[in-house]
Amino acid sequence: STLGQVPQALAQQVSSPSREDFLALARQGWVYEVRTARHQRDTGASVQFNSTEAALGPLCVFGDHPHAQSKRILRIFSDLLSDIYGHRLAITYAPGPINNCPDRQRIYLRLYSGRAPDRRFNADLQHLDREFDIGFPRGWSEPVRSPGQVNGFFGRRGSTAHLLINQPPRGDLSELQQKYHASLLIEELFQAISFGADILKFERATPFLSKLQEIPVNLRALPWASESFMAGLLTSTPGALCGFDVFMLHALAGANLRNTNSPALLRFIETHFEQLRDETLQTLSNPGYTSVLDGECLAVPG
Repeated sequence: STLGQVPQALAQQVSSPSREDFLALARQGWVYEVRTARHQRDTGASVQFNSTEAALGPLCVFGDHPHAQSKRILRIFSDLLSDIYGHRLAITYAPGPINNCPDRQRIYLRLYSGRAPDRRFNADLQHLDREFDIGFPRGWSEPVRSPGQVNGFFGRRGSTAHLLINQPPRGDLSELQQKYHASLLIEELFQAISFGADILKFERATPFLSKLQEIPVNLRALPWASESFMAGLLTSTPGALCGFDVFMLHALAGANLRNTNSPALLRFIETHFEQLRDETLQTLSNPGYTSVLDGECLAVPG
């Protein structure tokens, strides 16, 4: 049977989510009103969430020299996307400032270690404004608000995403550090490629079903590098991708919509649910993806 091919962690899960659970999550995370808190000029740019374009890249990794764990996650993530979309994610490594990247990248990923790089982050955004004509007002800037964040922009000369990820420090890592930094990178990569929105989860008693689900926690007073902050963040969301997230990648690839932020995506999922479930189980059975999957939330509807 198909179930016999999936990881043991999945086979041991007694209760599986329902088809309705998956459809509700897809509705919450992928069909939403676009809002922005930024004050920018009206560029007349159309806002379209095309996950196929994002999954193919190109992606430029710049900033601090990539940690071995960062490179491994990027490689595995690219393998996963190749399996689902049929083409590898085109990745360029260009350590240093953003202008070392080739022009007009679909995704820019700044890796940094240590303190939040507020000045370099804003220099990145000004560079993207010049490249894509996003329309930021003169003198505009904003602080780094999280150790892992993604910002999407839609300018006159195309759309792009900027990821800012705190990667592991040099030297030996604790298990907590490994899981924490992996979680940051996996979540933002998935969000940048899928265009999924954060999904607040208030019921602590029910299991997580998606990496985009977040239980609200108050960590504002804690330093980002502290064990308390890292442990707190890891309890608020799955450590890696869930079965639903892989299901959604298959749905986004299969629907092949120019704009995935649409009820048409939900209609595609409803019509092709069993096929998408079987494709998801096949992908989950690949042991090469274990490092980007959370073994506690891999279950899919039966």
